[in-house]
Amino acid sequence: MVYRKPQASNLKGIFQKEDTVYKVENYKETGFVFAPFDDSEKSILIPLEHADSLDSICSTEEAFHPNQNEITFKELEKENHIELIAKGIQYIDKNSFEKVVLSRKETVAVSGSKFLTFFKNLLNSYASAFVYCWYHPKIGLWLGATPETLMKIEGHQFSMMSLAGTQDYKGTLNVDWQDKEKREQQIVTDFITSNLKPLVKNIKISEVETVKAGNLVHLRTMIKASLNMDGFNLKHILSVIHPTPAVCGMPKQTTKKFILENENYNREFYTGYLGELNFEQKTGPSSKLRNTENQAYTYYKRSTQLYVNLRCMQIINNEAYIYIGGGITKTSNPEKEWEETVSKSKVIKSIL
Repeated sequence: MVYRKPQASNLKGIFQKEDTVYKVENYKETGFVFAPFDDSEKSILIPLEHADSLDSICSTEEAFHPNQNEITFKELEKENHIELIAKGIQYIDKNSFEKVVLSRKETVAVSGSKFLTFFKNLLNSYASAFVYCWYHPKIGLWLGATPETLMKIEGHQFSMMSLAGTQDYKGTLNVDWQDKEKREQQIVTDFITSNLKPLVKNIKISEVETVKAGNLVHLRTMIKASLNMDGFNLKHILSVIHPTPAVCGMPKQTTKKFILENENYNREFYTGYLGELNFEQKTGPSSKLRNTENQAYTYYKRSTQLYVNLRCMQIINNEAYIYIGGGITKTSNPEKEWEETVSKSKVIKSIL
């Protein structure tokens, strides 16, 4: 596992020493977690106790110009996805659910041996994303550049991101957002805050802002709070939150069932989450201050930083499987929703 956090300059690496598949049991473990969309399945863990770690791998910048060739797809793929979206809208009209996130998978022929080049291209193209390359010989090879933080916990401090709504970036963050996009993002914010209230205190919700991610822009709200440490249970918090309406729908269980029964493919780790679980973070005075008095104020706290697995691909032999989707609401237009998935697919396709 090699990754770079948003806006960071160096890479981190965690290399498991053998090929055992470890699973997360209670979220008290320490390691790098790789979780699937379907929360009924267990998450994969690279335990730090069974791995070597590197914290300062040099990230060299190289000139990279994304491929601007016309994106191609099979007409049948378009027909099938538009049909799926129309079915989702029908269920919304029947009040079965309020919003559902529907996705598809594309297959692109690649040279599988060039995965390191693909990873470098992601690093050089998406400085504000969490960029990663994850491999396990019994599970597979995944790469991605996700713009969305699921949650961060540092000591008692907790934060989450509500990210939804998508438009092509046209050179400015002064975007005219439609009611459909605003409503889609508000559904995610409301879900997070209402589910967090019994578990945290002092919730603070930021103003909605427009943020750029690659060739796209999104609506984002930041949610911060303090944890109730008495009886704190990270596994319970994740079970309440994941998958959020940003990747599943509202209500969660109904839309998850619809997705599993109608998308006609297995998302696997797409729209799951990944990141550092219960890492030990050193906090204290500047490292330049070496005297004993200053070092006495150094202490350690637990840190968990998880990211939603978006803008990702899986490579098997000489094929790249690219995953893309979008939020569907009552006012969605199937043709426009299809075009949104085409725009999102460019994020990954441009680096191949």
